[in-house]
Amino acid sequence: MILYAIPTPLGGEPQDALPAPALGIIRSIKDFAVENAKSARAFLGALGMPVRELGIVGIEDKADLLAPLRAGRPLGLLSEAGCPAIADPGAQLVEAAHRQGFRVVPLIGPSSITLALMASGLEGQRFAFCGYLPREGVPRAKRIRELETRSRRERETEIFIETPYRNEALYSALLEVCAPATRLCVAADLTLSTESVRTRTVAEWRRSKDAIGKRPAVFLLLAA
Repeated sequence: MILYAIPTPLGGEPQDALPAPALGIIRSIKDFAVENAKSARAFLGALGMPVRELGIVGIEDKADLLAPLRAGRPLGLLSEAGCPAIADPGAQLVEAAHRQGFRVVPLIGPSSITLALMASGLEGQRFAFCGYLPREGVPRAKRIRELETRSRRERETEIFIETPYRNEALYSALLEVCAPATRLCVAADLTLSTESVRTRTVAEWRRSKDAIGKRPAVFLLLAA
């Protein structure tokens, strides 16, 4: 049996974000392991699926999540938004499926990380996703310096994210710590009507004094 890793839209309707073959596979599945049950039901309901008849179990529950696979049924893994198992707790379920000999199939769909890199104009041959940076000021500044040094040494784009309500704190730290010539891209509200992708040097960002706001955002850094 197969564990399907199912991307979910970053915004808008599922039919607009996922290709027809992926939608067909999703509609054939009856069991789902999900990050958030409420948003998963909304996603599946938007696809016209009988939500009340589906087996929907939270990833954080202590239930045997792989039981449907052992019973001979496919299982869908649903993230909150974007691709499962990337900056997402679903990675542990995927690992468990591999350990128990089940096939894992990723479906095509949106990923804010790759979409941001595509639109950034920064180095696309060498890049690293660094997850979340430290919350506290001193460790965060230290980590930013480390990433900037690595970017300069390896000619590598460093990609990281933050919860929306801490965007401005991270943004301010980047402008304070990074060299003026370092290029910074802020990609916010990807795939939404309010989408904004801007790449500037740190010096230009400092002069612009733009705010990001409490929006889902991806940050990309490339040192000169």
